[in-house]
Amino acid sequence: MPSLSEETCGAVTRLMPGATIGIVGGGQLGRMMALSAKYMGFRVGVLDPTPDCPTAQVGDFQIVAAYDDKTAIRELAAKSDVLTYEFENVDADALDEVRGSGEGQCAVPQGTDLLRVTQNRIAEKSFINDHGIATAPWRAVNSRADLQAALDEIGYPAVLKTCEGGYDGHGQIVLRSAADLERVWADDGFPPAILEGFVDFAFEASILVSGDGERYVTFPIVRNVHRNNILHMTIAPAEVPDEVAARAHELARTLADGFKLAGTLAIELFVTRDGRVLVNELAPRPHNSGHYTIEACSIDQFDAHIRGIAGWPLPQPKLLSPAVMVNVLGQHVAPTRALIGEHPEWNVHDYGKAQVKQDRKMGHITVLTDDTAACVDTLESTGCWDDLR
Repeated sequence: MPSLSEETCGAVTRLMPGATIGIVGGGQLGRMMALSAKYMGFRVGVLDPTPDCPTAQVGDFQIVAAYDDKTAIRELAAKSDVLTYEFENVDADALDEVRGSGEGQCAVPQGTDLLRVTQNRIAEKSFINDHGIATAPWRAVNSRADLQAALDEIGYPAVLKTCEGGYDGHGQIVLRSAADLERVWADDGFPPAILEGFVDFAFEASILVSGDGERYVTFPIVRNVHRNNILHMTIAPAEVPDEVAARAHELARTLADGFKLAGTLAIELFVTRDGRVLVNELAPRPHNSGHYTIEACSIDQFDAHIRGIAGWPLPQPKLLSPAVMVNVLGQHVAPTRALIGEHPEWNVHDYGKAQVKQDRKMGHITVLTDDTAACVDTLESTGCWDDLR
């Protein structure tokens, strides 16, 4: 383990510049974490199976291996002072094996309880409800008989989701009537799953909270627009009554305290037509809907994450300007690149991925604006995102 000056700060060891942060996962979130860490003077290593992955392009070294390769995780730990992760599908047992202060071990400030809770939808929903926070109605289901019993309680429409894995709509079956049951797995292939009732929401939203293990700060509540189960656009801030914003900030701090959060946690929300705020899902790391913070806030979600796991104090983020963030998927790369020269207001982020694929997140664009509605119209009028209409 590298030699460095450290001091204890609450529950997390305070790292000094020159320390090494190891990131499990080398995609765009890891890339932006690494950029923040480099600005603060840290060295960065990454474990990812793809050579020259987006994070490795801006880091100091890469270990090319699968995410669940325990030998590789031990190697990363031996070369790092702390480990962090950029996505949920990380082997928590492997991280537990390298946690500590002995030779070949290092700190994992986020811990693995946060990881295990967010890896399993039943554990996640239970944790949220146990902290007095509302979600959509849900039931655990492990067979078609369980599913029918759950539907008898919750009713149609509902969505059936695998308990583990799945993202951007993968691992989900929307059930609008009994006819949709034909699409459900047979009992001999029925995975552990959860049935969630639909929520009559006014819009989807999210909020970020960051902490150092003891103290927590929140970012503005934002409005999210999805297309084909993939986040298309984030509008910051969400125009909501003060009491709705206050409830979002309150529940974010409650969940952060429940986890003794170090780093950044994203909380996806439903805001209902009668002003209630329900939690949909948690992400134990920075989030696509928080990318606007890079330009629009006094501290962004990645800086907050790195400061949190490094034990550095966290300032309360301030929104410096309203903003609109729009994702650039594979099919949007060519049309947006063709227009970059005509739009100086675009803050363009390219993730450096080697292959351009349909519906794959390749980058994003953020626009600072005094009129978010007009900005949305202007972006849509370019035609770059016509396939999502």
